[in-house]
This record gives sequence, C-alpha cells and structure tokens, in this order.
Amino acid sequence: MIIRPTLWLLLIVGLTPGMVFAGEAQALAGQANRIMQQRCMVCHGCYDAPCQLKLEADEGLRRGASKDLVYDGTRLTAVNMTRLFDDALTEGQWRDKGFFPVLDEKDPRDGTLYRMLQLKQAHPMSAEGPIPEGFDFSLYRDQQCVKPGEFDAYASKFPLWGMPYGFPGLSSDEHEIMTSWLQQGAPRVAKPLLDDALREQIAAWEAFLNGDDNKSRLMARYVYEHLFLASLYLEDNGEPAWFRLVRSTTPPGRNLGLIATRRPYDDPGVPTFYYRLQRMNVAPLDKIHMPYRFDSERLDWYRSLFLEPEYNVAKLPGYTPDIAANPFRSFRAIPVKSRYRFLLEEAQFTIMNFIKGPVCRGQVALNVIEDHFWVMFIDPNSKDPDADQAFLTAEADNLRLPVVRTGTPVDLFYWHRYAKSHAAFQQAKADYIVSELERGDRALDLDTIWRGDGNNPNAALTIFRHFDTASIVQGFVGREPKTAWVIGYSLLERIHYLLVAGFDVYGPLSHQLESRLYMDFLRMEGEFNFLMFMPPEQRRTLRDHWYRDAPPSAVQHVFISTQAMERDNNIRYKTDNPKREFLSTMRERIHGAKAADYDFRLNSAATTARAFEALEQHIGAHNSYLPDVSFVNVIGDDRDEVYTLLRNSGYSNIAQLFKEEDRRLPAEDSVTVVSGFIGAYPNYFFQVNAAEIEDFVAQIGKLDSAASYADLTRRFGVPRNAAHFWQVSDKLHNRYRNQRPISSGLFDYNRYSGR
Repeated sequence: MIIRPTLWLLLIVGLTPGMVFAGEAQALAGQANRIMQQRCMVCHGCYDAPCQLKLEADEGLRRGASKDLVYDGTRLTAVNMTRLFDDALTEGQWRDKGFFPVLDEKDPRDGTLYRMLQLKQAHPMSAEGPIPEGFDFSLYRDQQCVKPGEFDAYASKFPLWGMPYGFPGLSSDEHEIMTSWLQQGAPRVAKPLLDDALREQIAAWEAFLNGDDNKSRLMARYVYEHLFLASLYLEDNGEPAWFRLVRSTTPPGRNLGLIATRRPYDDPGVPTFYYRLQRMNVAPLDKIHMPYRFDSERLDWYRSLFLEPEYNVAKLPGYTPDIAANPFRSFRAIPVKSRYRFLLEEAQFTIMNFIKGPVCRGQVALNVIEDHFWVMFIDPNSKDPDADQAFLTAEADNLRLPVVRTGTPVDLFYWHRYAKSHAAFQQAKADYIVSELERGDRALDLDTIWRGDGNNPNAALTIFRHFDTASIVQGFVGREPKTAWVIGYSLLERIHYLLVAGFDVYGPLSHQLESRLYMDFLRMEGEFNFLMFMPPEQRRTLRDHWYRDAPPSAVQHVFISTQAMERDNNIRYKTDNPKREFLSTMRERIHGAKAADYDFRLNSAATTARAFEALEQHIGAHNSYLPDVSFVNVIGDDRDEVYTLLRNSGYSNIAQLFKEEDRRLPAEDSVTVVSGFIGAYPNYFFQVNAAEIEDFVAQIGKLDSAASYADLTRRFGVPRNAAHFWQVSDKLHNRYRNQRPISSGLFDYNRYSGR
C-alpha cells in the first residue's frame, strides 16, 4: 500500500497533512478513486442514485446530493433537469439548483461522506445471521438525504446506516486511504492529457462533422441525434479514450461551449453551432455504458454512406416539434437505405439506447415487452415498404410520434390522434404488401431476413426483461422464445425517436404513459412482421396465445389487414411446428446467431453442463422464487466459472398497462442459463462448489415458498452482510472486465436482494 509509507514519512519530517506533495496526493487520489468506484459507485451511478449522488466522476462528488427525486410517478408537469455534465457546470450552479455538499472545505472531517464512512466503522453490520430490521432496500424507499448540520440526528436515529448502506464496511486499509484522502481535501485525480495522435483523431472527426454544405450538415445532425448517448471511444496507445458527441457554441480548436437541451433534436438556441467531441473521464457503469467505436474506418464508412450517394439537400430542416420530432420529415432527404444501414450496422447499440438510456427504473416502460424474445431484421436489399423512400415520405405524417406536453396525466385527444395515425400507417403498409404480392414484385421468403452480410454479429439479437430493467445481447440466446420480432427501417427508427431521442425522464406522467402506450403499437408491429413468415393458418393461433385475456382492440391491432394476413409466403415448412422450424433455420443462417460465447454447453465441465441443461428444461412455478438476475460462481479443483441465471416470467399477455401481477403465469416461468454475464443489476450472487452443482439445481427445482428459497440462499448464497461480499464483488468485476474489456462496466447493486 502506498498510503502507509506516505503517512509515516509525513510524521517523520513533521509535515502537516495539508502539505502532501503533488505526486503523493495523486497516488492517494488514485487509490481513493478506485475504492469509490468499487464500493460507492455500485449504488451511486445511474439517474436513480440515492439522493442523486452520482459518483462515476469527480464532478459528481463535487456536485453533492439533493433531496429531489428524478423518478416521480405523480408529477403532472415537467421539472428542471439535473443531468451531470449538462445542466450545471460549477459547484455554485449546482448549489443554485438545490444540491448540497457532501465534502466540507473548512474541516474535511465534518463532511457528510467522511462521517458516513466513520459511522459504518463505529457501527458495523454483523456478518452473521439475518440483516437487522430497519433497512429498506426497495427502490421507492424513503431516502434520507442528509444535509450539512443534519448528520448528528441521522446518526442517532440510524446508527447502522453508514456507508456503504446495507453492505459490509470498508476494510481497515480502504478506510485509512479514504479518510486520509478526504482529510487532504479530496484532491482530484489529474485528467489525462491528449497526446498528438489523439488530437489528430479528434480534429479529423470534428472537421468531418462540421462541413459547410447542407449535405454534410444534415448528415452530422442525423449522426448526433443517434449517438448523443453513446460512449464513443478512440484508440489511445492501444487503450480506449472515451468521449461523447455534443453541440457547442464554439468551433473546433477552442474551449467547449456546451449546448444543453432537453432533447437532442431541440433548437440549439444559437444560429451557428458545432458538433464536438467532449472527453469523458468517467468510470463506466454497465447500466448506461454504450460503447461505439470512432476510428478512420468508421469515418470513411460514414462518408460512403451519407456523402457519396447522389441526392440533394435544398434546405435544412428546422427545429419545430412537428419537424424535429419526426425523423421521416426532418431527414427525408437522406436515402432510406443509408439511414437503415447506419442503424443496422450497430443494431445492438441502436436498440441498447432504449434499454440503457435514462430509464433506470423502467417497469412502466418495460412491461411492454416479453421477458425473453429474439429479434431479426429485414434485409436492406429486399423489396419492402420500409425500404421504399416514396412510401415512407407519403406516410411521414402517420409516422409521427408522441411529443412532450404538460397537462393532464393522459390527454385522450392527442392519444386518439396518435393511435389513429399508427393504424392508418399499418393499413397502408399492409395494402402495399398485398399489391406487391399480387403483381409478383415481392417474395416473402427466408432471404427477406438479413443474415449479417456474412460477418456482422448484429443480425440476430436477444432481449431479456428483468422486471424493471432489461438487457440486449448479440445472437439467439436461450431456448426457443415465446415471441420474436422482425424489424425494418421505420420500426427501428421509431423505437429510437420514441424511447431515446424523444424520451424525457424529467417529463410529466402524461409523456411517459403516452410513450409506453405507443410502444405497444411498435411491439405489435414487430410481431406482425414475424407472423408474416408463418403459414397463414398458424398466425391467429400464435397471436391468440400471445394475447390471452387481452382486450379485443389489442388483439385486433396485430392484424391490421385480414387480407394481408391470409396471404401465403414462399416458405415451405417440413414440420408441424413452423415457428420452431423457422427460428432454428434462422439460428443456422444468420451470422453469429448461435451465440457461442454465451452457450454454457461449450464452456463448462460435463457435470455442470448437464445440471444447467436440466435447469433450463424444468419450466414451472418453482422458478418464480428465483431473482430476475443471479450470478453463479461455480468453483472446482481445476475450474472457476461464472454463469448468469435469468428468470423469464410468464404472462398471459403484455398488452395492458396496469395490474401486471394479475396476468402472471408462474407455471410458465423458465430460466435461461448463460456463460459469463448478462444484466447490469444483479439481484443475487451464488457460490457453488462444482461437486455440489447438481444439488444446487435440484434444490431450485424444489422451491415452493419463501422459506425454501431462504434455505437455498443459506447454503449457496452471498448475502449483503457476508464478510466476503466485497471479495466476491471484486472477483466478478475483474472477470467481467477480462471477458469484455470494452463493453463491460460496474454493476449496480440497487436491486441486490436484502432479505
């Protein structure tokens, strides 16, 4: 450890703590920063970080905390935004927004963070037995956001609530490092300097994105509105250097003049602005980390995609909501094929924006999708209305999406208009398909599905819902799902503008409800596209199974045109289970669909593989007692492997907004087992000796009560108060980083089981 020699030296030479040399301060700051990430950021990272104390960067620590909630399901009007790095830039500005400090400049030992750490050391949580009563681990708990001057009362009332909250305290070495660092005034870690090679890359990108002609400017706007949440990375001596794409009042080469708007397509408020790369010195949090590579190859591809095709941009689109919120109007000049290819090339990233965007608590947003389904895409070279520029231009008004408004919780007038427009688009699309079939211009067959051009792993995707969070991975993971989607350009674009570019986590309840209700239509559209690949006589059977007990209006919406749905396709099935046959065929045809990285059968000891195979095959109510996401560390004499257990909850239908529990079908609950990690919010860790893996699986199969699950966790679980919890956490994080060095991030423990 560096800290102890440092402190010993200070005592020997008689220096005061405030006289620590710069190099030693940096070493100390680096150690403290790593502890902050591993012990603090795992709860204080996303928008729903307790008390808005976000610790993924030094700026969040200096900003401090707030008693205001980001997630409030009762507000009727939009509220002021508090996005770190955007909505205020100085500590003074954050104080004006109601944030209070957790550090104390006059006496560091009076700072809230310092005292929270001391409180934990003074009142450690017992590592034996159950977690003491009084802890509230629910997402909607009453947060105790302690302002300066309130700590004594807090410590008296909640002596066990020191930090880390509801977890073991820091080790003695970690605590010494943290308190010493805080006593020195919490010196910042020096930000890395940009070397010449990195500066050249930045300059090349900023020059490319700020071309003077209308074609270049429209391209840059399109790219920005789709990458504004991306964790952009450039190569820096073999290591990723992280950036984000922003709008600035200042041109390249000058200090950034950040333009922060509520949505990326809002009016920037100045006549001249520039697209810039902003260096981000943040620790990646898995929930919001969305890597996207920027390099010379990508730049050349953008040029070939957007600038080399022959088309004219006579006039740039404005920023009025009716234009800017509708990409089919604002970007109609860009060829549809170019737009689709842009989204398709990184399809996982495109959809990941919906899943990893600002929705940290997404039950209302996510109960619109099944717990497990596969996604495929229309081939960009196939004959399809989604690839027809004239058709999409003609339907642009029907493709408009809900925009943020204040007012009543649900404005039925506006909602009826959106629903009517979407129905009109679906009818026009169905009529288009029928007319093509009648002319012989369309052949709906296996080649209609994009195969990834032989080398792109984005052609087949799997989405998992974990109640109020979700994950998306490349390949077809798990057993045959209940449903599948087929997505074309317009659907992919609308998902982005509805739930990413147009979604406002600070918006009113009406906006969030309208977004969720409209997403119903988009899910049905993806399902409709998939059903068209089934034999006509099977389509209603499948639809009716997916929508058991759903309102007739929802069921009928999946079948916009009876005529279209009764048309046959050009696929000749050989079995009496066409859905399974189609998905199995696609798994063989599409590049990367087999998802070998996640297949535990390929990477496990024989006994472990057999046990997990049995677990996946055993469908039933016993699975309902498992958490949504569990990490299982199987340890043997010669192996040490990590798996994820994903519980897939069964529902009669997902076409209704409320009373989700009434539609639960526990008898249809299943488990997907994968090698490695899926899920940013683990609910529980299990450690299993390889010799006991069959016992572990057998005990899962016998779960029938909370008590039987408690028996499982006592034997194999890692409870929050386990003395070795942080040891296990560090091990899993290290394993994740080694497996996926670019895409991995820190897990969030806000959903880790407490009881």
